[in-house]
Amino acid sequence: MTTLKEILTRRPVAATIRLTVPAGSARPAPPVGPALGQYRLNLMAFCKDFNARTQKYKPDTPMSVTITAFKDNTFEFTVKSPSVTWYLKKAAGIESGSGRTGHVVASTLTLKHIYEIAKVKQSDPFCQYMSLEAISKSIMGTANTMGIKVVKELE
Repeated sequence: MTTLKEILTRRPVAATIRLTVPAGSARPAPPVGPALGQYRLNLMAFCKDFNARTQKYKPDTPMSVTITAFKDNTFEFTVKSPSVTWYLKKAAGIESGSGRTGHVVASTLTLKHIYEIAKVKQSDPFCQYMSLEAISKSIMGTANTMGIKVVKELE
C-alpha cells in the first residue's frame, strides 16, 4: 500500500515514450529528437546517459527504451536488451525468418543457443522473475514461429 508521502511526492507524468534506438549511437536527430523534443526534454542528457548505459553492447544493436516524461520537463528511462527475434536471427545467421512457417525451414539452432539467449533475456526487467526454463520455452516458440528449427545437437 502506498503511503501519503509517496502520493504527495509523485510527479505528474506527461507521456510514456517507447523507442528502438541503436546501442551507443543515440543522437538528437530523428527518431530520438522529435520524440523527446515535443515534450521539451533535454535531448543531450538523454543521449549521453543512454550511450553510457549501452556501451557494453555492440554498436548498432537495436535497444528498446521506455522513457517516462514528467510535466516538469524531467524524465526517467529503462533500457531493455534486444528482442528475441534479433538474437535468433544473429545466432542463425539469417536476415529474416521463413516466409512460409511450418513448410520451409529458414535455419536450425541447438538448445545451447536457446539457453544462451535465455540467460541474456533473464536480466530484462520483465523476465527477471521467470525461470530459465520458461524463458527458453518462450524463445523456442518464437523460433518456431520464425521458421527456425530447434534441435538437441547439430549433425
